[in-house]
Amino acid sequence: MPKTDDSIPKLSKDLCSRLLSDLERAKRPVLYATKCSLDNSIYNHKNGYLTPGPKKVATELNVSSVKKMARAIFMLEVLLRNIDTGAVNTKRELYYISKGEIKHNSDLKALDFGDQDESDEIIDFICEMLECYREELNCYANDRGGQTYSQQLVVTETLPDGDKAVVDLSKLGTTPFQPKNRPQNLKLSARKKIDFCLVVESEGTANTLVANGFTKRHASILLGAQGVPSNAVRGWCKLIQDQLSIPLYFFGDLDAYTMQNIFRTLKAGSAASLIRNSDYSAPDVRFLGVLPEDIKRYDLNDYPVKENDAQEVRALKKAQDALKNDPFFQDKKNKGLAQILRWLLENKRRCEQQAFFTVDPRDPTMPEKIIVEKIKRGNFV
Repeated sequence: MPKTDDSIPKLSKDLCSRLLSDLERAKRPVLYATKCSLDNSIYNHKNGYLTPGPKKVATELNVSSVKKMARAIFMLEVLLRNIDTGAVNTKRELYYISKGEIKHNSDLKALDFGDQDESDEIIDFICEMLECYREELNCYANDRGGQTYSQQLVVTETLPDGDKAVVDLSKLGTTPFQPKNRPQNLKLSARKKIDFCLVVESEGTANTLVANGFTKRHASILLGAQGVPSNAVRGWCKLIQDQLSIPLYFFGDLDAYTMQNIFRTLKAGSAASLIRNSDYSAPDVRFLGVLPEDIKRYDLNDYPVKENDAQEVRALKKAQDALKNDPFFQDKKNKGLAQILRWLLENKRRCEQQAFFTVDPRDPTMPEKIIVEKIKRGNFV
C-alpha cells in the first residue's frame, strides 16, 4: 500500500541513522530490500494479484558493495529533495541530475553512473528497500498507452491546489483521454449506465474500433493497452474496476507472450513490481480472446510459431516454466488461463487479434459484432 506523505522521509532518516551508527561502531552495515522475483511471489485469488513473500536481499558493506550502497544514499538524497520541494522527474532526468551533482562536486566522482541503467537500478533498489512506489519518490515514467474513449464516462480530478478539473469523454470528439502513471485523485462517474470496459492489446485496433463507431453503438469504455501495460494503463484499469464496478474484458493476440507479459501483468501484476501490484492490477479483467476455440468457430487465420524466431521460442519456454513455477497460473481459479498456455505449447500456433478482420472483409464492423457476441455468450476466460 502507498506510504503516507511523511513516512518516506522518516523511513529514509531512520535507515541512514542506522547506517551511520553501524559505521561509528566499526560494524558493517547491511541494507535489506524486498526480493522482487517469481520465487518470492505469492498469489491468492481472494485479492487477485501477486504479493511479495518474506525473502529479502541483503547488501552488506564490503569492497564489492560499497559503491552500490554509497550510490543509494546519494540518489536517496536527490529524491528526498524532490519530495521536500514538490519537484518531479523521470528516471532519465534523475540520471542527468545526478551527473550534474557529480559534475559540480569532484568529491562525488567515484559515484558517477556510467549509463542510465546503473542509476535506474539504484532507484529500484531504493524502492525495494523502503517498500514504496517510484511515484511516491516523485519519479514518474512517461505516460504510455491507455488512450480511452467513451460516450458515458466522466472523470473528475482534484488538482494539487484543490481545484477540480472535469473531463467528459463524450465531449472530446476523436481525442482520447490519457490516464496518468499512478492512481490519481480521480473520481469516475457515468452520464448513463456503462455496460462494460474493453481493453484492446493493440492501440491501433482500439482506435479503429472507435473510428468505426464502437463507443457510439455500445455503452462502453474502450481503451488501448499498447502492448505490455504501463503503470498508467494498470492503475487506470484498477480505478475503472474499483470505482465503476463494471465488467472488464481484454481483447488481444493468442500467443504465449500476450498471456504472460501483457494479460497476466494487467490482471495480477508482475514479479518485478511485487510491492506495487495492489494498486497496479485489475484482478476482475477477463480474457476475451483470441481464444483457441475462436480459430475454428470463426475460421481465423492462424500460423505456426517460427522455430527460428528467438522471441517466440523464448516465450514458449517461459510458458512452460510458468506452468511449473508461476503461482498465478498454478492457482485453480486460473486453470482456464493455464489451459490456454498448454494449448499454445502443444500446438505451437498463434493467432493475432486482427484475424477477426478476415471473417467478413467487406464489413468493417464485423470484429465489433464478434466481440459483442462473445461478451453476450460468455465466451471468455
